[in-house]
Amino acid sequence: MTGKFIKIKCADCSNEQVAFARPSTVVTCHACGSTLIVPKGGKGQVKGEIVEVIG
Repeated sequence: MTGKFIKIKCADCSNEQVAFARPSTVVTCHACGSTLIVPKGGKGQVKGEIVEVIG
């Protein structure tokens, strides 16, 4: 089983970072600390803007 990584743009500070699309924990922005992805038992609920799908 392979997973996909996504590049997300933070809605608060416009920082872009790469994260796993199916996280088991909350993913926060490295720059400002706001929540980017919330785990939902499978694919995470993205709170920012998806810029690119990697893999």
